[in-house]
Amino acid sequence: MSENPVGKILITGAHGQLGRAVAETCSDRDIEFEGRDIDTLDIGDAEAVTAWIEASKPSEVINCAASTAVDDCETDEQSAMKVNGTAVGFLAAACNAVGARLVQISTDYVFAGDSERPYREDDPVGPLSAYGRSKLRGEELAVTAHRHLIVRTAWLYGHGGRNFVEAIRRQIDDGAKTLEVVTDQRGSPTYCHDLAGAILDLIHSDAEGVVHAVNSGETTWHGFAVAIASSLKAEVEVKRVTADTVQRPAHRPAYSVLDTTRLSDILGRRMPAWKDALTRYLGTSCVS
Repeated sequence: MSENPVGKILITGAHGQLGRAVAETCSDRDIEFEGRDIDTLDIGDAEAVTAWIEASKPSEVINCAASTAVDDCETDEQSAMKVNGTAVGFLAAACNAVGARLVQISTDYVFAGDSERPYREDDPVGPLSAYGRSKLRGEELAVTAHRHLIVRTAWLYGHGGRNFVEAIRRQIDDGAKTLEVVTDQRGSPTYCHDLAGAILDLIHSDAEGVVHAVNSGETTWHGFAVAIASSLKAEVEVKRVTADTVQRPAHRPAYSVLDTTRLSDILGRRMPAWKDALTRYLGTSCVS
């Protein structure tokens, strides 16, 4: 890892699961940072974004702010595009004004999900949902920052928000004896704490361009649910269902596994295995 001291970092979406994890990791590493969320900064307000970044003069801006309610994006694509797309252009322009690097968080949803091998950074994109299209637009605008890093990730869960792990735990806590979980969608569950560490290490390594970052290994949503129930020592049956039996407005990629070879080459390590990450999360989390 190159010696590239990290300067002041600005974090958007600081109240979200990933933004919170990035802030906590900055604190642990004694990195100066400032976080904003919708209560103190609307990233869709170009003047407010410019004023904040020009006054703070950061070395990096990590954009964790996003409209992530996938089905809501499908019913209001215009709003999703403003947050996930257009606003990224405002951040990029403000970063250029002060020479900061923009770190844009993106998603597996930019791909069609029909691959037979893990997606590499240079594979063709082809989003099939409004959410995916809006995040792809965010990527396109992120590259207008002279210095930029686009980190694609998938299947995120972390402290301080809704996620799949807590959804399964709540059902178990509510006394469910049977769960039905999709078995024909495959990806890599990713713990926000591990992703936050990887993002800061990428910054320290002066990485730019596109990098895929997820916990190691892969499973299905059904396999993930089985692992959660097992870790919680819950006596619950997890039944297999297919995606076509679950009626949702937005299309979910059937295959979301991301190739993390570039991440490993840059950092000299892989992110921890997803099962190890899950164990650590359940050992430190409470129902949120």
